[in-house]
Amino acid sequence: MLDVKDLHVYYGKLLAVKGISFSVNAGQLAVLLGANGTGKTTILNAISGFISNKRGVITYKDKRIDHVRPDRIMKDGMVQVSQNRDLFPDLSVADNLDLGAVLQKNERDVELTLETVYEYFPILRQRKSQLAGSLSGGEQQMLAIGRALMSRPTLMLLDEPTTGLAPLFVESISNIIKTIHTRGTTILWAEQNAIMALSLADYYYILRDGQIVKEGTTVSLPSNIKDYLKEYYI
Repeated sequence: MLDVKDLHVYYGKLLAVKGISFSVNAGQLAVLLGANGTGKTTILNAISGFISNKRGVITYKDKRIDHVRPDRIMKDGMVQVSQNRDLFPDLSVADNLDLGAVLQKNERDVELTLETVYEYFPILRQRKSQLAGSLSGGEQQMLAIGRALMSRPTLMLLDEPTTGLAPLFVESISNIIKTIHTRGTTILWAEQNAIMALSLADYYYILRDGQIVKEGTTVSLPSNIKDYLKEYYI
């Protein structure tokens, strides 16, 4: 579904992502792991079209998208939930969700998708008239994921959706991510919390200094994951 070949990304003259290549197959939940500054967010932004200062080939659904506008990429079924959430704080929860469905034409599909979002996140139904900016951090993250789901994506890019959240929200959101995946959405998930992400993913890539230093299937991981990760993750 997604194929990235020899991706280089620059910030000015600084080379932040150094010729990485990887793929995400349809139906897969793949994770990009690494500490802050390893290039995870940059990679997602490059795939989504938010960064233009790049070279390499990015293919999505067998079409090149490395020079395609973000709105056209989204229209083709890819959506990103950014680390900053990018909500409209002065609009209600319901209005934020409606904006997620702006490219959808079938009203019945929109209604059904909204019910699915409320099924995943019941608190959003309770808060639907509340301003997005007044929600807690965990609730805002739920809204950001819910808004992304309103576009009925085939591929979701998640940028550290659990960072800075209370443990209860981390557990809730990680469980929902797994449910979204098992119901058919392909996911590429950038995450610092390697142990948690690896417990849910099918495949992993470990990043360091803008390069992939290790990859593999999660079923092939050794039993002592913490010790295994020390060689690559610290």
